[in-house]
Amino acid sequence: MLRVLIHPASVTGLGALLIAVLMALYPGQALASAARGLSIWWEVLFPALFPFFVLSELLLGFGIVHFFGRILDPLMRPLFRLPGIGGFVVTMGYVSGYPVGARLTAQLWEQKLVNRAEGERLVAFTTTSDPIFLIGAVSVGFFHNVALAPLLAAAHYGGAFLLGLLMRFHDPHAPASEGVRGRLITPPPHADGVSGTGALAGSRRRSRLYEAIKAMHEARLLDGRGLGKLLQDSIQSALRLMMVVGGLVVFFSVVMEMLTRVGFVEGLAEVVRLVFGIFGLPGQLGDAAVFGLFEVTLGARAAGEAGTGLMHQAAIAAWVLSWGGLSVHAQVASLLSRTDLRYKPLLIARLVHAFLAMALVYVLWGWLAP
Repeated sequence: MLRVLIHPASVTGLGALLIAVLMALYPGQALASAARGLSIWWEVLFPALFPFFVLSELLLGFGIVHFFGRILDPLMRPLFRLPGIGGFVVTMGYVSGYPVGARLTAQLWEQKLVNRAEGERLVAFTTTSDPIFLIGAVSVGFFHNVALAPLLAAAHYGGAFLLGLLMRFHDPHAPASEGVRGRLITPPPHADGVSGTGALAGSRRRSRLYEAIKAMHEARLLDGRGLGKLLQDSIQSALRLMMVVGGLVVFFSVVMEMLTRVGFVEGLAEVVRLVFGIFGLPGQLGDAAVFGLFEVTLGARAAGEAGTGLMHQAAIAAWVLSWGGLSVHAQVASLLSRTDLRYKPLLIARLVHAFLAMALVYVLWGWLAP
């Protein structure tokens, strides 16, 4: 009986029943929190993410991703044990923020350009905040200090880079996928009489460029859709994804409000304050950590308003940004649900990234302190 009750499915079901009861007890507060979540989605997330979702679909259809995959292959494999095509995901993930990296990784998996181990490595260190949110919302909006942005960016993205290096040891016995290399034809022969190191290096660069262009051309032919059809499909796919993201944001906004009403959030915050006190951190930051555990925006705002000293506030903000909040975790998990990529490696990676970024704030404070 006890084993049945503590099964994850049973716990989730009981949690959902509890939230439903609380919504019946606090209907006004549930409606107001849902409206706040909808406002965040419509005013912030939709304009920030929708263009990137459409663009990513277009770039895949035109074969641009395959071009960069072949060019970046010599860099990505030795550093991260990933095919070069992962470099495009890294760039787009860092520029556009979560959950774009997970979306692109799922697409690469569906096209058999990455396997499960590589996809899990890729999602682990491309689930990051976007620079606009880090600078505009957190540094300027919550901390009212734009000079804090370089420190937060160095800690957040530097922690992601270190995490990528660590993730190369994830699933060490998994075979490497061919990426786009297995789909290329043989490059053209080089001219006779070419000799010397410089000439050989130039020849190799030309060969790699030719292979990259050929990969892009073959991917475009394989897709086969015209511009109008490709644009229509991209917009429809992006809209479906934005509806999922919006639903999760509204849902977690209601969950946070209901848990706050019954005192769960305050009780958890008190426990975190005690833990922070043991490690010499200001107890007031416990609220920011608890809010950030569920939702990154609420946690970052609470960190900016804590008033416990800028260094500690920046450290907990870096933790929140790198953890991402359970709302982001749910978005990523929903995107990966159609693949065989597992959630557990992502969960561990988010924790490691959070503490790496937090530690980097203290390490870099002497050089980048505002």
